[in-house]
Amino acid sequence: MKTNVILLLLAVSMIVLPLVFFSNKEFSGADGKAMDTIEDINPFYEPWFTNLWEPNSGEVESFLFALQAAGGAAFIGYAFGFAKARFKYKEKGQLVEHDDDY
Repeated sequence: MKTNVILLLLAVSMIVLPLVFFSNKEFSGADGKAMDTIEDINPFYEPWFTNLWEPNSGEVESFLFALQAAGGAAFIGYAFGFAKARFKYKEKGQLVEHDDDY
């Protein structure tokens, strides 16, 4: 319980502290910085292609990014949990291996 509280406080501080200390800074993404750098190097650069679909607002784009991150985290969490359970039951001798050749 004590460890969970410490981890929760650490996670909250990792979110809040940058917002407090860097509140006057603009948080821009890597794509925007890359475009600025490319334009500095070659002002006549033309992109090779354009997006097939662009979200209506930044909020929708952020939501889709968060949804993608949550899906990836869920997949990785499931894989780790599955591997841990498999190891645990194999260690106890409770894992039954099945042959899929019927």
